[in-house]
Amino acid sequence: MSVFMDTSAFLAVLDADDAEHHRAKRTWEHLVTHDEVMTCSNYVLVETFALVQRRLGMEAIRAFQADVCPLLNVEWIDEATHRAGVAAVLAASRRRLSLVDCVSFEVMRHLGINRVFCFDPHFEEQGFEIVLVEEGNTTPAGPRVSGRGH
Repeated sequence: MSVFMDTSAFLAVLDADDAEHHRAKRTWEHLVTHDEVMTCSNYVLVETFALVQRRLGMEAIRAFQADVCPLLNVEWIDEATHRAGVAAVLAASRRRLSLVDCVSFEVMRHLGINRVFCFDPHFEEQGFEIVLVEEGNTTPAGPRVSGRGH
């Protein structure tokens, strides 16, 4: 099965001080060991690179590029998808809903992906299932969101 990867998940996996780090690490390990198809957009990668570089430094960027990026199926955003994302973010008129999120929703719908690894409630609001492995479980739980948004 396919799962879309969000910046909030990447940050939580990489940052040992993140409040969601342990849950993110369990979920990441599950996705990798169960050969899930992990997809993200180049917009998610740009956002992740910028935030990881600023918060965690260049060594974390190098680790992300070397260890995480090769496992990802990257969907490159075209002009039509970008425009649809811009229209969605403008129509929503919500300060904390980002262009990257709106483009992610477009990509997920286009590819037929309904599951997402994230800690961002906007995905659940859009009807997507959030994939998180809870402590003591070996399979992802149903939709659960921590209330955080990146």
